[in-house]
Amino acid sequence: MGILAKIFTWWDGATIGTLLFSRRHGAFVGEDLAGNRYFQSKDGKKRWVIYNGSNDAARVAPEWHGWLHNTFDGEPESYLPPVRKFSAENTGNPTGSDKAYRPKGSIDKGAARAKSTGDYTPWSPDAA
Repeated sequence: MGILAKIFTWWDGATIGTLLFSRRHGAFVGEDLAGNRYFQSKDGKKRWVIYNGSNDAARVAPEWHGWLHNTFDGEPESYLPPVRKFSAENTGNPTGSDKAYRPKGSIDKGAARAKSTGDYTPWSPDAA
């Protein structure tokens, strides 16, 4: 990404202004597995995230979500139970991408639906 894009775009990472503000007025707290970096103001009142890539709230790790919303103080690792073996990694929100769920009969799958079988009778207020 060029320097002009970094100055003017906000949807793909932080702008230069946000990066400078974070370094000057914020203290680095930690980083999650996706590379998102978390900051806190020096007085401790504000908390924010600088995304590693596109700015999508679904990319915030669940353990850091509680920290961002002042549910607890300190790094999330000290508040979480141990990871269980059946836990899966956070995959993010696939809506609008090629990995989005498209059920049979949807427009993206050709809109081919099974014919109605005739076992449906609509409700009528007069029939009651």
